[in-house]
Amino acid sequence: MTGSIHGFDRAAVRPETGKVIAMERFRSGRSLSLIRQAEAYWRALCRDGEVPLRTRIDPRGLGNVLQYAFMLERIAPGLARFRLAGQHLIDLAGMEVRGMPLTAFFVPAARGRIASVLEAVFDRPSIAELTLSGQARHRTGEGRMILLPLRCDRGEISRALGVLVAESAGDAVPPCRFDLAATALSPAGRPAPDRPEPAVPGFAESQAPLGGRAPHLRVVK
Repeated sequence: MTGSIHGFDRAAVRPETGKVIAMERFRSGRSLSLIRQAEAYWRALCRDGEVPLRTRIDPRGLGNVLQYAFMLERIAPGLARFRLAGQHLIDLAGMEVRGMPLTAFFVPAARGRIASVLEAVFDRPSIAELTLSGQARHRTGEGRMILLPLRCDRGEISRALGVLVAESAGDAVPPCRFDLAATALSPAGRPAPDRPEPAVPGFAESQAPLGGRAPHLRVVK
């Protein structure tokens, strides 16, 4: 899906009403990093401690985080593939990343640990925050990633909203691979009972692409 919707930067969608609310409510007088903005947006969608539905995610709420954001789909234990990916990830990979596993962004030695992180995100469920170390030959410095679990339409936790921000990405030599320097896991709440809920237009995977250029996310066909 592509699209940058002007006028809604640093906004979130209040799940009770579907209204867009300003991200400044989370600022407490300080500027949030892209990672913190994504986490605050995700938490705004939680209801009574429940993991949010994938269809609640609205690109208007992600604002300037959109080009760094991605959506994962769990396809096997310890394995998840990209369903949506922002331009920053495409630049790091040097190619379209949809359909690729998350582990494609990591060196082989780190992939087993990434599999364990994914299991924690989907099974416990957990929020995972990763510190990544780059490779000099790819001109990438430290990176940060956050993985935030989401429920699919059937109520299962099989999706995750993520953000990846890498330093020196403008000079990066793709394809970039990272090592896993540190991981922090925190409880994400509990799954909600299976019940029908209205989707927020704009980020459902079946939606047609929105108009506009970068930043953008792309949908797996």
